[in-house]
Amino acid sequence: MATKNNSKDIRPDHRIIFEMIDPGARVLDLGTGTGDLIHLLMRDKNAWVQGIELDEKAIYECVRKGISVCQSDIESGLSEYPDHSFDYVILNQSLQEVRKAFFLLKEALRVGNRVIVGFPNFAHWNARFSLFFRGRAPMTPSLPYRWYDTPNVRFLSISDFTAFCREKGFTIEQARFLDGRGEVTFWPNLRALSAVFLLSAWNAQDGEGEHKKAG
Repeated sequence: MATKNNSKDIRPDHRIIFEMIDPGARVLDLGTGTGDLIHLLMRDKNAWVQGIELDEKAIYECVRKGISVCQSDIESGLSEYPDHSFDYVILNQSLQEVRKAFFLLKEALRVGNRVIVGFPNFAHWNARFSLFFRGRAPMTPSLPYRWYDTPNVRFLSISDFTAFCREKGFTIEQARFLDGRGEVTFWPNLRALSAVFLLSAWNAQDGEGEHKKAG
């Protein structure tokens, strides 16, 4: 489904997420920021959207756009939401900032039928070059912070996340990769600055248990 906006005005990762979500879907966005993505989904796909955000100024901006948003820390979990409350849960550019990544993803797959995860790729060739040849903590367009002011608490690659999903029993339904110019179709772990994964679970309530059974 095409957007009503000029596609050049939409962030590339937002455009990919937009394409992954069905019209009229129920969507929960974790770490929604100023709500640009779910506002787009609400307006152009008639989605029923809910945001969770901690920053007060960002919440005011969401409210100004007519977005329903709760002030909460996504690290504390999603216990207030019943199982399968949403068709999609979005965790875009937040996974690298949370300490309990598996717990949060398992919770997201409990309350949502599918989870969309977007994150910067720490194994991009520019990051490797900086670390190997300069001996400096890397900075790239998707990792723009210095080591002392970064909100990131973990650094993962596309290969790391793929192995993690396999280990925990999460099914990868789609995986799409971006550099600064467009989508990357080969050698993504080396060439992509960021990735967007669409996940489901063999058993959304206990992905780890399913892994043990499968292994």
